[in-house]
Amino acid sequence: MLGTADEGGLRLEASYAQLPEDFWSALPPQPVPAPQLLVANDDLAAALGLDVEWLHSPQGLAVLAGNRMPKSAYPLAQAYTGHQFGHFTMLGDGRAILLGEHHDPQDQLWDLQYKGSGRTPYSRGGDGRAALGPMLREYLMGEAMHGLGIPTTRVLAVVATGEEVLRQTGPQPGALLLRVAASHVRVGTFQYAAAKGDPQLLRALADYVINRHYPELRDHTEPYAALLETVIARQAQLLAQWMLVGFIHGVMNTDNMTISGETIDYGPCAFMDHYDPQTVFSSIDHHGRYAYGNQPAIAQWNLARFAETLLPVLAADQEAALDCANAALQTFGPAYRRAWLDGMRGKLGLVAEDDAADQAMCDAYLELLHGNHEDFTNSFLGLAAALQTSGDERVDEDPWYRGWRQRIARQEGGSAAALERMARHNPQIIPRNHRVEEALEQAEAGNWEPWQTLLTALRQPYQPSTVPDHLREPTPASLAAVYQTFCGT
Repeated sequence: MLGTADEGGLRLEASYAQLPEDFWSALPPQPVPAPQLLVANDDLAAALGLDVEWLHSPQGLAVLAGNRMPKSAYPLAQAYTGHQFGHFTMLGDGRAILLGEHHDPQDQLWDLQYKGSGRTPYSRGGDGRAALGPMLREYLMGEAMHGLGIPTTRVLAVVATGEEVLRQTGPQPGALLLRVAASHVRVGTFQYAAAKGDPQLLRALADYVINRHYPELRDHTEPYAALLETVIARQAQLLAQWMLVGFIHGVMNTDNMTISGETIDYGPCAFMDHYDPQTVFSSIDHHGRYAYGNQPAIAQWNLARFAETLLPVLAADQEAALDCANAALQTFGPAYRRAWLDGMRGKLGLVAEDDAADQAMCDAYLELLHGNHEDFTNSFLGLAAALQTSGDERVDEDPWYRGWRQRIARQEGGSAAALERMARHNPQIIPRNHRVEEALEQAEAGNWEPWQTLLTALRQPYQPSTVPDHLREPTPASLAAVYQTFCGT
């Protein structure tokens, strides 16, 4: 059903509020003293069917800041739990408010959620606010991931609040954002329902997710088993996409894994420069639990927690429910490896031959990168450049390069076809850590030129002509050795 027409093109409903009140607490955002629109995502607004001029108006700003609610809004904070670094914790939206679900022109439903909008019943002593830097980082990273074709939440706007927030490094300028997502239902939401010990709550949540995200499962003979299998498949694909571009989430807690299969929470995230499976940037990941190379295994661990929550609705008999859950979980590994191998073939310009041989060729190349301390992103661009030249000294120096070029030569279409595949699978640019920090620092100081240059390039990462050379350069070794990211709370 289409939401009620409101100001600025908003068409909101409150489908999440139809769930039992155990799952949410109704409350508005806390007003901010001096809102200022810093960045607005006009392209996203237009795609959502919103009035871009209204977005930039005083009336639009008041809504973006949470100082005024549209008539059709039903603001609420969501309750959930989660395993944080392996430890189960009661959580919830401690600094977020769901404004409502917006119908776009195709009648697709999108969550509009404030982040940094003040205290909620789930704040656990936090101030409920956000600092400017992390809000700008989330905007930038969301646009980068969208440009790379990876499912992601995105930011509609970032608003300065006119007040300061206190963080580890001292007072910082405050800000909030309005996030757009297919939904904010997480593995942790299902864990919350399971912790309540009421199968009816769990069933209500599962039915909500099926109706909203996977309506094709409504008439399935085993809809909850099918839901588990579908979410596992979505996450396997998502994790392969992360790994193929060197993305490191940084805080893969179960409350940061969405049932819709989107990337969410860009706190301590970063992109890897030189290839190393043990790469960690997050300041709070002291033991490398969420290191780059660990991410697929962590995803499967998180999905096992999701499967546990569904046991009461998978089958009446516990042993049958466990068999069903385990069978579904065993599909993650093959689905991930298949998606990853297909992506790596594209990055290397290969067409499928023998899976085992192709896997060995891909693994051997990554070993070369690791051993030679080579840049992950630029190495594939270097391969493409070498393929366009008649001579490559590496062919004589290393048997892998010789075997790779021989493989390309015998494939249908030869080098030309391989180069076309490589161009589609290898981005010219990723958000290099030093360039991200530069853009954020300059923007906070009032100079938005580096931000705009970086943002423009990240939105078209596969277009060589749009990427300035300085944005391709890896993070300097002196900075890479000490670089850390923070969660922003």
